[in-house]
Amino acid sequence: MAVGIFDSGLGGLTVLSALEKRLPDVPFVYLGDSAHAPYGVRDADDIYDLTTSAVQRLFDAGCDLVVLACNTASAAALRRMQEGWVPQGKRVLGVFVPLIEALTERQWGDNSPPREVRIQNVALFATPATVRSRAFQRELAFRAIGVDVEAQACGGVVDAIEEGDMVLAEALVRSHVDALFRKMPHPQAAVLGCTHFPLVEDVFREALGPNVEVYSQPDLVAAALADYLSRHPGISGGGTRAWLTTGDPRRVSDRATQFLRRPVTFERA
Repeated sequence: MAVGIFDSGLGGLTVLSALEKRLPDVPFVYLGDSAHAPYGVRDADDIYDLTTSAVQRLFDAGCDLVVLACNTASAAALRRMQEGWVPQGKRVLGVFVPLIEALTERQWGDNSPPREVRIQNVALFATPATVRSRAFQRELAFRAIGVDVEAQACGGVVDAIEEGDMVLAEALVRSHVDALFRKMPHPQAAVLGCTHFPLVEDVFREALGPNVEVYSQPDLVAAALADYLSRHPGISGGGTRAWLTTGDPRRVSDRATQFLRRPVTFERA
C-alpha cells in the first residue's frame, strides 16, 4: 500500500518533499491535476468533482490513504467527501488540520470548548476559492476564540508558479502582502494557505517583515502524517512509486525538476 498525495498542480510537491524527508520508508504516489489547474478560480461543485476523480485514480493505484496537499480541495471538497463519498477502508486527509493544531496549540481530537490562544491577529494568504469557503475561519472558530482573521485572496500567484514565471509570482506576492497590510496593519502571524506558496516563502517573509510569524504547511503536514502512521502502522517500502499528471508529462516533469532540483519523470494519469 502506498500513500497518495494529490494537488491541483505542482504545489503539492512542497508537501511531498517534506514527507519524503520525514518518512523515507513510506511509498508515495503523487498526482497533479495540471490539466485543470488552478482550482482556486473554480466553484465548489467543480472542485469537488475534480478532486473525487483524482482521489479515485489514486485509490485505483493502490493507495488506501490520500492526502489532499491542496488547500483549495481541502477547503471546498474534503468535508463533503468524508461525509458521503470516501469508500469503506479508505481515508482522505487534508492539510488544514496540522495548521489549525499549530495555531491553537491543541490536538484535533481535543473537543473541549474554544479558548483564547496566543495569536490574536492572523493574516491568511490563500486562493480565491479557499478564501470564499471560509473553511479556515470555521475550523479555527471551533477551537479558539477572539482570533481576528484577515484573508487575502492571492489571485494569479498559482498560475505564475505553474507557468514557471517566478518573477511575476514574486511581484504578485508583494502586491498581495501590501493589500493585506492595508486591511490589517499589524498581523502577529501569517498563514500561507496554499501549498504552492512555500515556493515563494522567502518573498512572503521578506515582504511581511521580521515581526510576523509565518506558518507554512509542508513540515507541519509531514509531522502530522508521521504521527498518524505511527498510530496506524502497516505502510512500508519507501520511495515515491509514481509521478502522475493529467497535463503534459514532459512539461510537468521539467517544472517539477526545476522546483525539486532533482530529476523527476511524470507519467500521464
